[in-house]
Amino acid sequence: MLADSPLDLSGDGIEQRAVFERMMTTRPLPDDVTTTSGTLGGVPGLEIITTDTRSDAVLLWFHGGWCTMGSPRAGAALSSDVARRTGAKVVSVDYRLAPEHPYPAALQDARAAHRALLDGGVSPHDVAIVGESAGGGLVVSTLASLAEEGLPQPAAAVLFSPWTDLTLSGESMTSKVGIDPAFVPEKVRVRVADYLGEADPGDPAISPIFADLTGLPPLLIQAGSYEILLDDSVRPAARAAAADVPVGLEVTPGVPMSSRRSRPFSTRATPRSTRSPASWRHTCR
Repeated sequence: MLADSPLDLSGDGIEQRAVFERMMTTRPLPDDVTTTSGTLGGVPGLEIITTDTRSDAVLLWFHGGWCTMGSPRAGAALSSDVARRTGAKVVSVDYRLAPEHPYPAALQDARAAHRALLDGGVSPHDVAIVGESAGGGLVVSTLASLAEEGLPQPAAAVLFSPWTDLTLSGESMTSKVGIDPAFVPEKVRVRVADYLGEADPGDPAISPIFADLTGLPPLLIQAGSYEILLDDSVRPAARAAAADVPVGLEVTPGVPMSSRRSRPFSTRATPRSTRSPASWRHTCR
């Protein structure tokens, strides 16, 4: 999808944000999807339900877009599909984007949204945090910060092709060049610079591949074998396992990250169920 698009990842961030938004919102959402704009902890967001929403479960969703583009509406085709499969409600966070709002703005918004969800009476056992690409890295950074402060964790987290290393040091960042049809490291570095500002890319809060993952909830990580970000999934899975975190890693052969924006996810990651996300722990065993 992205390989044949007008998106230039190394172009002006604000201009390319508009291009990406048009690309991702061209098709209307399915008729069974209802979206409602709102705020959570002072952060804008989008509530997404389908006619299959049957439970108290909430999926706190962090969209992708290399920290500089994307929105809850741009990711709604994906998030509504997951909502439909799980019977859960999605609350997708419209966190602040770089370059106007570099680190730590996005992480602050993610933390504020999670805190407000719990303050509003939602049990942590009824929450799963889901993220794709940059949103997946934001999920891990959020969970690690909660663990460091001894705050309640959600029941589970699901990461779709997470971006967890802004130093771009993963082996797949070079070995998958020419195989990944959409992304190359030279263009990704432009977006890294937008997000960092004056910060250190090796800071564990920015690149959670370097964070202490002890105490995280069960994780399910999905990636494609053609991604330059493949190691951004494989290495966190190994580090989580070493920290005694229940973790499941699924790598689909021959799949680039961009294809996941338009293809259904594994039902193992998104069980069609009205059970609480607490039951998702079984997917990581």
